[in-house]
Amino acid sequence: MIAYLGVAAGTVSGVMAARRKNMDAVGAVVVAFLTALGGGTLRDMLLGRGPVFWIREEGYAYLTLILAVAFFYSTRLLRFSARSILIPDALGLGVFTVMGVEAGLTDGTSWFIASLMGVITGVFGGVLRDITCNEVPALFSKDMYLYATCSLLGAWLYILTTQVGGMSALALPLTVVFIFLLRLAAVRFNLSLPEPKHSWD
Repeated sequence: MIAYLGVAAGTVSGVMAARRKNMDAVGAVVVAFLTALGGGTLRDMLLGRGPVFWIREEGYAYLTLILAVAFFYSTRLLRFSARSILIPDALGLGVFTVMGVEAGLTDGTSWFIASLMGVITGVFGGVLRDITCNEVPALFSKDMYLYATCSLLGAWLYILTTQVGGMSALALPLTVVFIFLLRLAAVRFNLSLPEPKHSWD
């Protein structure tokens, strides 16, 4: 069920980004699909899973389509700022990261590879969204503060808590909340990775 929450959050952030670029309904739906399903698609391809998750369980595709159209037309008179998508994007980052780690662990990968699957699932949809909307992806922009780092730290939190007796039941909500709050704090307090002391001439 948590996966549907992530897909919904990704869909909303995709539509909001498309609306900021004055795209029509078709453009908004395309961006929503890329955002909501892109990370999981790449993950499944890397893990050799076929068909990919939203083809195996088409409810994800139905949810994305219906929610994208409904949200696009219900907010057609509103304008969104660059910060507007922060909430759904941070929520999607948390949920998708957990989905990616769980997929890696289920397929028997090492903890390291599972953590990478979490990051890929968490951030790749946002990268596709930003590229399609002609923006520098948040993953690569220092002005967007911690992004992939939040996903990576959350991935390892999920892995470690699943290994602690009595903590496994709390691993999923704890990780999602951790990533969500860390991402919001990074933007609020301008947290980013340290820059090199000397730049190239």
